[in-house]
Amino acid sequence: MPTELPDSLDDSAAIAAQGCADFFQDAGSMSRCRVDFDTSVGDETYTTLKSSTQFMQKFVTALCYELIPGVKEMREKEMTTLANAKIELKQLMDKEGLSSFENEEHDTNSEGGDNSEEKSTSNPRLEELKFIIQNGGREPRDSSTPLWTGPKARIYFPDEGSAALARRDWKPTAANPEDSLVPPCVEFSSCGGVQLQDNSKDELVFFFCPKASEAEFVEEALSRSEETLGDKLKLVVFVNPLLVDMGVTGFGMAGRMLRERLIDRLVQTYYLRTLPWGALTRLYPRQFTVWQEDEYAPDGYRMIKSMDRLPSNPEVEDIYDIENGLAND
Repeated sequence: MPTELPDSLDDSAAIAAQGCADFFQDAGSMSRCRVDFDTSVGDETYTTLKSSTQFMQKFVTALCYELIPGVKEMREKEMTTLANAKIELKQLMDKEGLSSFENEEHDTNSEGGDNSEEKSTSNPRLEELKFIIQNGGREPRDSSTPLWTGPKARIYFPDEGSAALARRDWKPTAANPEDSLVPPCVEFSSCGGVQLQDNSKDELVFFFCPKASEAEFVEEALSRSEETLGDKLKLVVFVNPLLVDMGVTGFGMAGRMLRERLIDRLVQTYYLRTLPWGALTRLYPRQFTVWQEDEYAPDGYRMIKSMDRLPSNPEVEDIYDIENGLAND
């Protein structure tokens, strides 16, 4: 069956997560797969890691919702709590003749102050509701209580610098969940360096843009996780792996052995690569599908080839040339 093109980056991330979840359901625990996402069309202005960061954030979030128990339910509860808190607060403020919470915040920030002290109330529920709204639906808790204590998803970055930036910018444990780019079950590690993290609760492991120079560490970390976690480790996902490089592993014996041990075992659960004239995509368990831009097609693209394996770059160009009468079949 052919693979359809996604409507957007968000759609692509959600589709990729569903493909990985479907693969896990078929293959079981300790499965390995890969996801390749490249919309650069050859533009090397940004590194692969930087250009795929937004996709990674949304993909990790969607897959955690699918495979980490309790994460999706926690977010749904926060959203429900937030909506209910807004309704209850409005009812209480109307009952006590107070200005709306939004207007009160605006008045507090405006020049010259306000008369909110004159309208203050002794109702503790009002302050509790305001706190819940300011924190995106998260109810008050003791600061010493961890936000998340369940199973975890771990992302290995190529180096400690990129992992540290993700800890700072992705904010999995932000006070307000709307400020978080990934769920609170996500933790960050790096390929190399001193490994002090507790991996005992890992159920999902991601290797994000691992390079050939990190291949040895990746193999060791993968083997260690599978040995120590066993069936608790649901899925290992390689996202945009670049593990074979002529300058590091070469394409000789070392490169072939690495492919046999690691790369060839990875099931392609999602693939999307944009081309100057179209795109190549695949969603597990469907086929790899080549699409060409076509202004007369309903969605702007028409399918020109579907196959069971990933075509090489020359094959993709041949498919285009044959379709457009530029070469013979």
